[in-house]
Formats: sequence, structure tokens, C-alpha cells
Amino acid sequence: MDECAVIINDRTRAQAARAVVTAPDGWSAVIKPATRSLQQNALLHALFSDLAKQAKFHGRTLSAAQWKVLMISGHTVATGGGADIVQGVEGEFCNIRESSAHMSIRRMTSLLEYVVAYCATNNIRLPAGKGYEEYQA
Repeated sequence: MDECAVIINDRTRAQAARAVVTAPDGWSAVIKPATRSLQQNALLHALFSDLAKQAKFHGRTLSAAQWKVLMISGHTVATGGGADIVQGVEGEFCNIRESSAHMSIRRMTSLLEYVVAYCATNNIRLPAGKGYEEYQA
């Protein structure tokens, strides 16, 4: 069994069980929900790129990386998570936000819907042919 495997049927479930039974003492096993898919991640970054090319935030043009910080922070607050603003090591202010890489598929779907809704309400064109129309959560 691979270092990380997704349980998708009885065969892979049996492989996971066999790996646990035969693992040496001191090893560990983690069973958790799958994190966001590569397709979701690619779509999210395409959305941030579209925002960077078309949108302004309080009159400023932002990079895709800056839009990522804003959108994940906004989504967290909008879904009841609140914001965690701390003073940084150089005196700056930082939002300690959740990581999109660790989001579940369901959470990433919610973030994608949030970003698409923001784009729709702010007249950001999302072109066809980049995978938008084929996306399924």
C-alpha cells in the first residue's frame, strides 16, 4: 500500500486494513476525510488569476496570491469561522487563516462557490474553456 491511499472500494479498504495489521511497532496510521482535489485547486487558482487581472480592491490592483488571502479570509468569516488577526513578528498585522491545502473537498467546494459568487456580483468574467464549465465538486 502507498504511503497515502484513498479508500474507494472494498479492495482498497482491505489493503488499508492489511497495512495496519502488518505495520511494524512504532508506525502510525491516519484515517481522515480526503482533502481538496487537484481539479478544485486548479480551478481556485484560475479564479484568483481572473480576479487579479480584472478586479480592484479598494482601488488597488492585487496579485492572485493577495486575492487568495482575501477570499479565504472572507470565506472563513462568512461561514462563521471568524478572523484571527495578530501582530506579526515585525509589527505588521496578519490574519492567521486556514490553509486551502488542508480543506476537505466539501469545504473547498464552499470556498469555490464563495469566490464564484464574489466574481458574479462584481462583474468578473469567468471565461469558458478553462475548466469552469466542467467543474464538479
